[in-house]
Amino acid sequence: MADEVLSMFQQAAAEKEIDTSKKLKFGIIGTGWIAESHIIELKKMPDVEIVAGADLIPGKAEKFFKTWGVEGARCYPDHKSMIDNEELDAVCVCTYNKTHKECTVYALEHGIHVLCEKPMSVTTEEALEMIEAEKKSGKILTIGFQPRMDANMKKIKEIVESGELGKIYYIQTGGGRRRGIPCSTFIEEKTAGIGAMGDIGCYSLDMVLNAIGYPKPLTISGYKSAYFGTNPKVLSEYDANRFSVEDFAAAFVRLEGDIILDFRIAWAMNINTPGDTVILGTEGGLRIPSTDCWNGTVGGPMTIYKQVAGSQVEFEIPLCRNEGDAAKGLFYAKLRSFIDAINNGGTAPVPTSQIFYNQAIIDGIVKSAECGHEITLDLPDIK
Repeated sequence: MADEVLSMFQQAAAEKEIDTSKKLKFGIIGTGWIAESHIIELKKMPDVEIVAGADLIPGKAEKFFKTWGVEGARCYPDHKSMIDNEELDAVCVCTYNKTHKECTVYALEHGIHVLCEKPMSVTTEEALEMIEAEKKSGKILTIGFQPRMDANMKKIKEIVESGELGKIYYIQTGGGRRRGIPCSTFIEEKTAGIGAMGDIGCYSLDMVLNAIGYPKPLTISGYKSAYFGTNPKVLSEYDANRFSVEDFAAAFVRLEGDIILDFRIAWAMNINTPGDTVILGTEGGLRIPSTDCWNGTVGGPMTIYKQVAGSQVEFEIPLCRNEGDAAKGLFYAKLRSFIDAINNGGTAPVPTSQIFYNQAIIDGIVKSAECGHEITLDLPDIK
């Protein structure tokens, strides 16, 4: 009983007042699977009004709003017609990877705040165009990395920033699924552009890069393959014939600050996990257990390894409990942080200046893999 009372108190204490005197007018661009997660959480926001949606497939937006009980939302055949005919405060870009840049830039050019789903884009050049449009517009552009809201992800960053590990010099990260290829537009180059890296690889990169302050990537030696996605024994013959992105990728990345990043990600492989995430520092090491299917958090309690008074010791970091907005779900927290930033004149919860380097690594892996050797990245400093 005491635990229940304490839990109720903590939840109540975490609630914050939301000004409902003015509702932000939201539009949703792309009404597929990921948009469902957006509309579920947006409907919980008392200071938001979902007024419109756009989808290239005739009738899809209408069915979407009917399914989720949003009456009166106007539907359009594309993002341009919606933006041109509506007075919107913000949009969620939930489209194919290859159209993230186009939809985001058009919205920003029309004075609209944007939450763009991950990955930020497909290429480094597209990401730069998005940042340029963001700067010119003066509006908020945030990228949909909801794992950032998880208390355990924040703890990883706190551990690194505490200095407990000393100077970081090597990181091993990645993850994936033994079998977990999403048979949708994710698997076609014409719509997705990239495969496992854009779907789940960007998350594992963000987990460690955010923890160490997002240093600039300098060189990349990358590899990618598609042995499983193109195999009719793994997918249906129809999907195997459609498959035209990577289902596995790996890279050796040199970062500013003399840090090495050893990365691998998979939609399918003949092993249960490619390994835990490991962050090595001069004063200690951190092991972050992997998950069976990369889901935006850690697979169990983390462990720090150190030498104390000549003895090799290790101690466990208990899993953290999400509180406040994150206790309502990471997707809720992602959208709430975006809305709060708009209302309070704040900055992007997940800034493009960081995710630009995330995207540059993914694009660099593709380019290195295609040319068959290490490449040097010549990236501008993004502030």
